[in-house]
Amino acid sequence: MTEAPGTSAPGLSAGNRRLAVLLAMAMFVLVVDTSVMNVSIAAVVHDLHTTVSGVQSAIALEALVSAAFILIGSKVGDLIGRKRAYVLGLLGYGIGALAMALSQGLIAIIVFWAIVGGIGASLLLPSMQSLIHGNFEGAAQRQAYALVGAAAAVAAAVGPLLGGFITTYLSWRIAFLLEDVIIVVVLSGIRLVRDVPYTGSRQIDVVGAILSVLGMGGIVLGILVWEEGGQAVGLLLGLGAVSLGALAWWLVRRKRAGKATLLDPDLFKAKLFKFGVSGQVFQQIGLGGVMIALPIYLQIVLEYSAMGAGLSIAPLSLSMFAVALVVGRRGGKRRPASLIRAGFALFTIGMIIVEPIVPRATSGWYLTVPLLIAGSGLGLMVSQLNNLTLAPIAEERVSEAAGVNSAGGSFGLSFGLAFAGAILLGALSISFTSMANSSTVLSKSEQQQVAKTLEHDAQVVSNTQLTKQLEGQPQKTKDEIIKINTQSRHVALQVALLIPILAGLGGLLTSFRMMREPDPEQSGDAEQMVLG
Repeated sequence: MTEAPGTSAPGLSAGNRRLAVLLAMAMFVLVVDTSVMNVSIAAVVHDLHTTVSGVQSAIALEALVSAAFILIGSKVGDLIGRKRAYVLGLLGYGIGALAMALSQGLIAIIVFWAIVGGIGASLLLPSMQSLIHGNFEGAAQRQAYALVGAAAAVAAAVGPLLGGFITTYLSWRIAFLLEDVIIVVVLSGIRLVRDVPYTGSRQIDVVGAILSVLGMGGIVLGILVWEEGGQAVGLLLGLGAVSLGALAWWLVRRKRAGKATLLDPDLFKAKLFKFGVSGQVFQQIGLGGVMIALPIYLQIVLEYSAMGAGLSIAPLSLSMFAVALVVGRRGGKRRPASLIRAGFALFTIGMIIVEPIVPRATSGWYLTVPLLIAGSGLGLMVSQLNNLTLAPIAEERVSEAAGVNSAGGSFGLSFGLAFAGAILLGALSISFTSMANSSTVLSKSEQQQVAKTLEHDAQVVSNTQLTKQLEGQPQKTKDEIIKINTQSRHVALQVALLIPILAGLGGLLTSFRMMREPDPEQSGDAEQMVLG
């Protein structure tokens, strides 16, 4: 099944090949899951009689839980065994997918898909990296990493198309059931996995773990509560900011005292690592903003089916995959930092071009060229950013550094999803109210009713849905509100798209700082520890 320690082989044996395929299948599910959810937003909202903001909050919460617990999940795997953590992670993800398939309301999605599934992901990813490292050696190990990495890339590329097809012609519930089928197949081969013993310190930094969860959780939850019009937004944001500051102080203090830390603060003394993690955060904030704004635009504004939305987003994901593949193999002697800089520049340019298209487009095809540009930029980043970030890290610390990098990326994704969604609804409320108040068609009482409704429940709705809600109203009133809804949605989406643009600019500035640093020699495992 697996090779004995100390031996090497030119490639994968039959048993190892099956194990590598099963690990790749697990990674495919991990990546494709969110793509399915994004292109199914309208269908989920319709079937569960919920709101766009509610589903968007669940998507952001899943990414947040994964980010908040991934460092803890790595330590849990060290303590209970990487194989056991891997199984628990698969079961958690499977429970989340099953809950999606059977859910009758948003609460089940939040509890089981977002929270339980997010915790499952936080256990699954670090344990998977350790198991690949411990079950394969030499060329076989490199091939296993390549296969799992390729599965992640393919899932990112075809996820919108696959999810859109299944949702449109079958059901989004079927898509999540198929995820469970894959997980069952992966678990059926668990005997092939040899556990990897942990020989390091078994001490736990409980305070650091709590502060990391409170820090990331407070900021993103504060944004989500603001989006839903809840209370104590300032308290949550303040708690998050203070907790992150306290975490930095605590880690340095523990390190100086020679005690166990959640993560080693000395990692950030390597400037390329620090800049690389920052770049990863900016990249994922930008991606999160795009992932929430474009599906809403395509499914609610243009009223596309999930398949139509998937086809319209495909230029972004497919160009990202193609460019990452080509540049990864033929990057030549170009500096990685220069490719990352070009990537952020192209991504930002693509998003800037989308801005004026939004109020004018009558079809998703108008987005093709700018999404190809933005996707090419993402491909340049994906092909270089992880390796450059981990390159200056000593081989024995690469796994820990990869976990920090993954946590940063997941936090950036959840922040981008939440913040872009909150800005979208906030801009919608302000724009709709302003246009209603300046309308010469709506009466004062109708203007007040609009303002009161938006104050408590601002939502992105299609003109078809709004027409049904306005049945019985005078035709002039209906036409005016439909007109205001159309115009205000365009304004709100343009404002929300500023989030990925600003994230791209932030990443671009960071890449200039990367350019000032000399290119380090690649450490032994850095190329392989990029599954996050």
